[in-house]
Amino acid sequence: ASLARPASLADNSSLVTHHWRFEVNYDVKDITLADQGKLKIEWAEASMPVLRLIKQRFAKQKPLNGVRITACLHVTTETANLAKTLKAGGADVRLCASNPLSTQDDVAASLAQHDGIPVFAIKGEDNKTYYEHIEAAIEHKPQITMDDGADVVSALHSSHKSLLKHVLGGTEETTTGVIRLRSMAQKKVLKFPVISVNDADTKHLFDNRYGTGQSTLDGIIRGTNRLVCGSTVVVAGYGWCGRGIAIRAKGMGADVIVTEIDPAKAIEAAMDGY
Repeated sequence: ASLARPASLADNSSLVTHHWRFEVNYDVKDITLADQGKLKIEWAEASMPVLRLIKQRFAKQKPLNGVRITACLHVTTETANLAKTLKAGGADVRLCASNPLSTQDDVAASLAQHDGIPVFAIKGEDNKTYYEHIEAAIEHKPQITMDDGADVVSALHSSHKSLLKHVLGGTEETTTGVIRLRSMAQKKVLKFPVISVNDADTKHLFDNRYGTGQSTLDGIIRGTNRLVCGSTVVVAGYGWCGRGIAIRAKGMGADVIVTEIDPAKAIEAAMDGY
């Protein structure tokens, strides 16, 4: 059925599409991109064997049957496969973007069109639309939150306190979000438990070191079209992200300099050859 779109979602441009299909509401840039996004999601799934196995098990066991989940994450192919896995487990999932700059519009369209998942995300959306999308995502009274920056948790604790009684717990993926949540916990104002996914070993050892290392250099190369080989690259800080950037830059032939205020990490950087 085709229904009128909610008044809370404002048009950003003539390109923005707001529809209901099979009683699934969404706010995406262009729903006609759905088939293109579906191919990208399937391609990414081929490199996510662990999640694929979990999805197969979830489809049989339905451990999340009827559980309402609000996810405020990067709307990318990887997140799309996570959302599909949660839905396979029986969850009622709503997704909004934690970073408007990383949103893949075709992926958002595919989740709404092909998977029946309410998605509220438009690449480059303004600040007003960003928070309207969070409002739309928590409209179904979440029992579990999945945050990348703690904006959903913040919204629930500030302007939607009546919804807190429904929440069983949540997850947080970023250092920024964890800092916000720990501050709330210390002040004893955090009303439900949150798992710090950001503290997982796989986050630091692999995502930060290898993922951020590659994506940072990729962004610099795309933005500057500069040859890394022969360039001088200065890395500020030798944490896991800094290590990843340093090793990638060095591998591409750069002269890498590391700055660091922690003496132990500084020695480690020197011993690693920087």
